[in-house]
Amino acid sequence: MIDKLEFFIALAKEQHFGRAAETLGITQPTLSAAIKQLEDQLGVMLVLRGSRFQGLTPEGEQVLTWARRIAGDTRTMREEMRAARHGLSGRIRIAAIPTALAMVPRLTTPFRDKHPGVTFSVLSRTSIEVLSLLGNFDIEAGITYLDNEPLGRVTSVPLYSERYQLITAAGNVFADRNQVTWAEVSTQPLCLLTPDMQNRRIIDQHLAEAGSVARPTLESNSMIVLFSHIRTGKWSSIMPLNLAETFGFAEPIRAIPIVEPDASHLVGLVAAKREPHTPLVKALLDEAMALANDFKSGR
Repeated sequence: MIDKLEFFIALAKEQHFGRAAETLGITQPTLSAAIKQLEDQLGVMLVLRGSRFQGLTPEGEQVLTWARRIAGDTRTMREEMRAARHGLSGRIRIAAIPTALAMVPRLTTPFRDKHPGVTFSVLSRTSIEVLSLLGNFDIEAGITYLDNEPLGRVTSVPLYSERYQLITAAGNVFADRNQVTWAEVSTQPLCLLTPDMQNRRIIDQHLAEAGSVARPTLESNSMIVLFSHIRTGKWSSIMPLNLAETFGFAEPIRAIPIVEPDASHLVGLVAAKREPHTPLVKALLDEAMALANDFKSGR
């Protein structure tokens, strides 16, 4: 039954029998037979069939919720037994918003010092993608904004607050100022993250509150691209202070606080809300709480 439920989860994710079978490493007839056997066992039709996959039936949607829960519990049990025998091991998949990527080593490095059998995959994703990956069990944890857009059912650990700075080269307008307003920032040639990023939506929101509109001359989903353009001296950007400090901006690049409003937004670790968490996720949440205390104490 567990195997069939995992097959069903894969089919619901891929929405295509061929792709789901390829992901599972089985043949398409084997997958189709397993889904039919699961339907027979449960006494309901789970999948709308035609010449191709057409979606799940209402009963299929209900079973999918249970299948994810059962598969998650089974995964937790297996990990607990493995951890009891050999200590923590395995891979932790983390998806982080671009502005938080530079902070990730402060979480992963001390974690791996304590648990050398653990490896990591770290992905750069939008906040919406982080939550989607979490809901589909494609990642164990995400790092995203906690206080700006709905998160759904997650366990969260607040880590730090983003405060925004105008990042600009010496000699540019406002470069000698101690602070600058959001309205003033909007007059500069800006390079910003793309609109699908929540950081960009936050920036647009604060500019709108100041009666201005963002008109960037360059957009990218890569922080590296933004940094490289700032270094030319021809572009400015709006970035969190902690991110600018991580990249070690020095003269002739300046980071100037943006006020009116002096805005901040909370960033933290999120995991699927379930009890109990797998040993890996529980240990990661514990590490995140230790890191949050470090941020609070200024370390």
